[in-house]
Amino acid sequence: MKYPIGIQSFEKIRTEGFAYIDKTTQIYNLATYGTHYFLSRPRRFGKSLLLSTMKAYFQGKKELFDGLAIAELEKEWKSYPVLHLDLNTSKFSTPEALAELLRYHLANWEKEFGITKESDDISVRFRNAITQAALRSENKKVVILVDEYDKPLLEAIGKPELQEDYRQTLKAFYSNIKSCDEYIRFAFLTGVTKFSHLSVFSGLNNLIDITMLPQYAEICGISEAELHHDFDESVNDLATANSMTKEQCYARLKKEYDGYHFYPNSEGMYNPFSLLNTLAFGVFKHYWFATGTPSFLVEVLQRVDYPLDRLTSEDVDAQTLDSVDLLFRDPIPLFFQSGYLTIKDYNPEFRSYRLGFPNEEVEEGFAQFMTAYYYNGYMGSNFSVRNFVQEVERGEVESFLNRLQAFYADGDYQLTGKLEVYFQNSLLMLFKLMGFYVQVERHTSRGRMDVTIQTRDYIYILELKVDKTAEEALQQIEDKQYAAPFAADPRTLYKIGVCFSSTDKGIAEWKIEE
Repeated sequence: MKYPIGIQSFEKIRTEGFAYIDKTTQIYNLATYGTHYFLSRPRRFGKSLLLSTMKAYFQGKKELFDGLAIAELEKEWKSYPVLHLDLNTSKFSTPEALAELLRYHLANWEKEFGITKESDDISVRFRNAITQAALRSENKKVVILVDEYDKPLLEAIGKPELQEDYRQTLKAFYSNIKSCDEYIRFAFLTGVTKFSHLSVFSGLNNLIDITMLPQYAEICGISEAELHHDFDESVNDLATANSMTKEQCYARLKKEYDGYHFYPNSEGMYNPFSLLNTLAFGVFKHYWFATGTPSFLVEVLQRVDYPLDRLTSEDVDAQTLDSVDLLFRDPIPLFFQSGYLTIKDYNPEFRSYRLGFPNEEVEEGFAQFMTAYYYNGYMGSNFSVRNFVQEVERGEVESFLNRLQAFYADGDYQLTGKLEVYFQNSLLMLFKLMGFYVQVERHTSRGRMDVTIQTRDYIYILELKVDKTAEEALQQIEDKQYAAPFAADPRTLYKIGVCFSSTDKGIAEWKIEE
């Protein structure tokens, strides 16, 4: 089987015999029952291929759809001029970068449809391209497809002036999709995020957002049924290559790459990029995470001093998940829309969502990335991962605390924001990376504890203080009775007070009580 890894051209997939998951029923329904749409999905999730398929459909290339569902559904096969804008092809680091890309596409459309350039203004040229291409076509309508509309805004996080420049440019540009409505047969915009109505979409309020509609939960990605129907033989080959049964292989694939939910109680969707790479090469790896680190997420976390344990412990409402504001005061919707969190549960009474990591690839990849960020990628000679794990598992408290102290002392890590939150986050990611069951800021009836680490034989309760004393930290564990929930637990429990120094930027002292 030929796997279309990195191939975003529907025509190439169909003419060169690559595997294709049939999503054309959803495309037909979109084209039949509406005209203007928006879809948010994580990167490398099939958005570009979806738009390429739409482009071929609206250009009337019937022969490419032989054997697919839409071949039976569509009876007319009309051809429309398509204005396809792909913002995924450029880096956006200067104000001129966005304008240059838009001018490039405008010049190509003007040439393709014989349109005379009548203005240097980008927005005016786009409006003219829409109207003139429509008037010169047999059906007097155009199709507009925009891929990754938000990429300039995401790349400008942390650069407010540049982001505002991009916002104003895109707002004026996209507003033509509403003002030229009479000339448009179909419009479809995709992106990773949906910025709030006060930003880019304030002039474009006629889009139907299908991001969290149940009818289109499976429009991108690969479902369990599609995996079994289209790739069963490939899974069998993968199982053989990894000395597994087929059932074990399916379970491993599900654990690693499944779990994206775009509507409450909907079927989980597999990450297509990771799944196809695994089937093609026979190796289980973090393919999706390796293609791009979430640096823009770190920018947001820095800005709001966000405790990482709250990512998977807070209930959020639909309005919160629906859009991202340009100030990024709440990182949760950005994490959700970019695919690092997904829907795990839904409370219909309060209309609230509980989020979590979709699968093991994302959770482990995120922990690795954040650990590298907090310690600036440093794993010095004084810190051995294997020895650290063994010391924690064996209850050698002084040894692993000494090793951790050396880790902070040797690491040239980034120190920003609230120190206690920073040290909490760095420890959480480090222990999570080690594969432990870690709880941070666990709620009790008497207060909050900072860190709880549980292994097979030991429980560690750590209270973290900044520029205070280890004695004060240990006393809080006693005063708040943080150990009470484990009174009947047969495991050995250690209470540990840890003091961080903002001057030395590391662990100053600790005190242990068994």
